[in-house]
Amino acid sequence: MLSIPTSTHTSDLADIIAKVQAGERLGYDDGLRLFRSHDLLTIGQLADLVNTRLNGGQYVYFNQNRHINPTNVCAFHCNFCSFARPLEDSPGAYTWTPAEIVERVRPDIHERVTEFHIVGGLHPRLGFDYYEDILRALKQAYPRIHLKAFTAVEIDFFAQLMGLSHEAILRRLIDAGLDSMPGGGAEIFHPDVRNKICPEKADADTWLAVHRTAHRLGLRTNATLLYGHIEHYEHRVDHLLRLRELQDDTGGFQTFIPLRYHPENNNLGRRLDWTTAHDTLKTLAVSRIMLDNFAHIKAYWIMLTPPIAQLALHFGADDIDGTVVEEKIYHDAGATTDEQLEKFDLLRLIKAAGKTPVERDTVYNLVEVYDQPIENYAPSSRKTRRGEVKITHVELN
Repeated sequence: MLSIPTSTHTSDLADIIAKVQAGERLGYDDGLRLFRSHDLLTIGQLADLVNTRLNGGQYVYFNQNRHINPTNVCAFHCNFCSFARPLEDSPGAYTWTPAEIVERVRPDIHERVTEFHIVGGLHPRLGFDYYEDILRALKQAYPRIHLKAFTAVEIDFFAQLMGLSHEAILRRLIDAGLDSMPGGGAEIFHPDVRNKICPEKADADTWLAVHRTAHRLGLRTNATLLYGHIEHYEHRVDHLLRLRELQDDTGGFQTFIPLRYHPENNNLGRRLDWTTAHDTLKTLAVSRIMLDNFAHIKAYWIMLTPPIAQLALHFGADDIDGTVVEEKIYHDAGATTDEQLEKFDLLRLIKAAGKTPVERDTVYNLVEVYDQPIENYAPSSRKTRRGEVKITHVELN
């Protein structure tokens, strides 16, 4: 049983601690109290307990993946978005053809790359065939690589574009090569916030309905939460509970990923009270505690920075995402992290946190468990994306 050290805050959470220790499900008021509490270490210990109960607490998962953002031309105008361009001739706008995408990713493909993560703008002129053709071209060129593609918002956009149901769109995409779906576009479900930050997007009921349909068709999907903008704790708890309810019904979600808002180059901009590292760790921990029916919680290093993602491994997270390569959406919003990490960098981060790295595929089949000392995996040199050789020194701190 978890031993909670005495602190000035512990007594305020005593009943919640008892519930978590007993394996009882927490409710709305419990979640709100956790978010409002400043006792971060106690909340982190509770999340670590839940992670240990569900996953053993020792393994931390990653994969070798490649992000693809086919176009940034978008019909929608979300106030938090820094990636989208309204017109094809807008400054910085781009659209890659399926053939260009196949060739663009070719230098990054090796035998351990198992996933393409594909999301992008909602281009008003290309037509649904464009998105089907991307999947077909990638599946033909790289048949062994899993295609995790298109958020629920994109699926709903395709359905409106074609005058078809979500199920019909998903079936066509599956025929074209779709293997699973990412969790983007969830943002914040509560209409008081969603109507302000992304009024044109599919609403919460639609987002959840798309995922329900995907689960019924046999697709595994992820789920996200965009936090740290104009929402309040009440909205976060409402969001988590709606996800938990759908997971109770379908069991189709694999991973939950809290996404930290980045304030650069968008209409929401900066304020003095944007999210902090303290809030990030608390959000990950509370998510792990509340989402008792989700197998995995991901600390997405692209958005959090690798050091905070590493800390999150002691606050309920058991996944750190992957090698990524060429991430555009969050970097356009001001992310200062690299656009990729080498496998050794991920191994070092995880091992330095006292955890065991486990390479996985998209649906959490194990590829390799890295249970030997880090020195056994350190390359003497490696090539960067630009081709120059970079000498790698083993650092254990």
